[in-house]
Amino acid sequence: MPILTRHIPVLTALALAACALGGCSTVNQKVSAGMADYIPAWAGGLPADAPPRAGTPEYDKFMQERERKRLMPAAERGDGSKPAAAAPAQNPTQ
Repeated sequence: MPILTRHIPVLTALALAACALGGCSTVNQKVSAGMADYIPAWAGGLPADAPPRAGTPEYDKFMQERERKRLMPAAERGDGSKPAAAAPAQNPTQ
């Protein structure tokens, strides 16, 4: 089937659209890592209690503190986690 002159602009437009979409995915992958820190939590960003990103000095401090707390006895941690209360006993006569 010979290529008609009217097919050339259509093929060119499709090729440009494919290149543009391919470029967006590459840019988004590199930019999204940094932009996620600036998006508010209500809009889908990181929550306030999210740990720091790996590879930063804050992450190293966070992991050291986490390891220190892990090695402490549970009574001394003071992180608010308490064992679950025992469930009330059920009356077997019912």
